[in-house]
Amino acid sequence: MGCSSCGTSGGCAPKGCKSNGNCSSGGCNKLNVYDWLSDMELPSSYKPFNIIEVRFKGSRKEFYRNEDNFELFTGDPVVVQREMGSDIGFVSLKGELVRLQLKKYNVDPDGPQVFKILRKASERDSERYDELKAKEVPHLERARTLAMSLGLKMKLSDIEIQADGKKVVFFYTAEERVDFRELIKAFAEEFRMRIEMKQIGYRQEAARLGGIGSCGRELCCSTWLTDFKVVNMSAARYQNLSINMLKLSGQCGRLKCCLNYELDTYLEALEEFPSGDRVRLDTESGHAYSQKVDILKRQMWFAYEGDSNWIALGLDRVNEIIALNKEGKKGPRLQETAEGSRAMQKALDAEDIISDNSLTRMVEKESKEGNRRRKNKGNKPRRDRKEGDRPEARRQPKKEERPNGEKSDPKPRQERKPRPERKERPEGKSRPVGSDGPKGDAGDRPKKARSGNRKPRNNKPKTDEGPKE
Repeated sequence: MGCSSCGTSGGCAPKGCKSNGNCSSGGCNKLNVYDWLSDMELPSSYKPFNIIEVRFKGSRKEFYRNEDNFELFTGDPVVVQREMGSDIGFVSLKGELVRLQLKKYNVDPDGPQVFKILRKASERDSERYDELKAKEVPHLERARTLAMSLGLKMKLSDIEIQADGKKVVFFYTAEERVDFRELIKAFAEEFRMRIEMKQIGYRQEAARLGGIGSCGRELCCSTWLTDFKVVNMSAARYQNLSINMLKLSGQCGRLKCCLNYELDTYLEALEEFPSGDRVRLDTESGHAYSQKVDILKRQMWFAYEGDSNWIALGLDRVNEIIALNKEGKKGPRLQETAEGSRAMQKALDAEDIISDNSLTRMVEKESKEGNRRRKNKGNKPRRDRKEGDRPEARRQPKKEERPNGEKSDPKPRQERKPRPERKERPEGKSRPVGSDGPKGDAGDRPKKARSGNRKPRNNKPKTDEGPKE
């Protein structure tokens, strides 16, 4: 909603604002009305309309009476009268167009709710206004801390301090009714101002805070939308949108208001399509059932029973076959087209929308890349050596060959000594334990004490097989 004169080529301040934070053309503010009568010469006997439209924080606009006939222009700061004290606002509209705005919002120009403009804001008033606006953020943080300490189920979203510092307004959202009597006492003791609590909806909260939508533009509720109509899930179904709440929800957490913008066009186009969730066509080759509908292209895709191939038909052709079926006749065989095959393959290969928004998709990608790097790191040559300076592989010494072609062993085998023969022991005699004897005789060795962890030997008597030959 920016005007053509705004830009930042000459610095950080927009050109149209003249470094004072207000657009001179009035095109950067929400719900502004273009004053197309400003450049017209009015009759000399014409008495200008004395009610001025004034804009405040959050694009809140009110009407005030200019009883002292101040010379005001769009964007001028003025000090206005309030129920308690005074406040500073900016002129957004004047002249005959204000009369139309009063009629639009059903405001009585002679009613008691229309206060008067006290004076033009001086430099001192502007400095005081800036000081109080700088305190809004720390005051809001402190207010949220006090609300959490009391355990109230509410969310403080915005704050507005009056220009004279006598009153502060807190805007909050809550699912249920909240008893904040103790909270108001704590706020009054903390901030030393008159406290006012205003409950707003989630869409009003998004309109006050503003932001960028998924389309890349400013939110409609913060630029031009004033009335919030009810949005149902059926609006997404009529437009053949995937039921994904992550994409259908706006910044406020509710269904996007833009779902209703083209709903009437889709409903008008759906009147030409055959009714029913699954349309059946009786043809010479059997029954064909509808698989997909494209409202914008005026096409429908059909498939025979037991066949996975999709066949694309125009809306006029579908209505002709349905008219033949009502007369008791069968339509001709449906011919497969390349467009229908592509649509079928695209529907079968479509990935899950939720999987594209997985929180761990980047972690899995980084782990795969890390494994690939570690794998390739071992195959790379050392950087401190060049390819020509690599040492040759050590060669194994060749074994000596004999004249007959047999290979000789590198080390000659050592001949084993023959085992000494076992001496025969006369019958009835046993060698006493602890006596010295030849070390090679295992039967004459003294018995050792068994350990606790050693397995017991087999105590079966051995049969005397006689001396070995």
